[in-house]
Amino acid sequence: MTAQFNLESVVIEDTQYIRADLCQQRATGNRAVVVVDRGWIFAGNVQRTEAEITLSQVVHVFKWSSIGFDGMIANPKSDNVDLRKMNQEVKIPLASVIFAIPVDDDWGI
Repeated sequence: MTAQFNLESVVIEDTQYIRADLCQQRATGNRAVVVVDRGWIFAGNVQRTEAEITLSQVVHVFKWSSIGFDGMIANPKSDNVDLRKMNQEVKIPLASVIFAIPVDDDWGI
């Protein structure tokens, strides 16, 4: 095993690892893509209570193809992603939320 070190990264067996403070900044707003039980996926501005999540400015992630889930998260405006704007808030019981991914405030809008 060989290793090379510098101030910004380390390379171990041809894989470069970058310092955490040099990585892309995480989303700082309150918008998230929320994956819900039974395959539903929504994105919206999140308000949480003890029992549920309420999403506003909602888009339904209807489908994506050929780019994978991560590609859809990274590029929601791709021609391979079908987002459908919703005109109402969506309330999701916390027990139905599988996971949520924080995204930029303008994701899917």
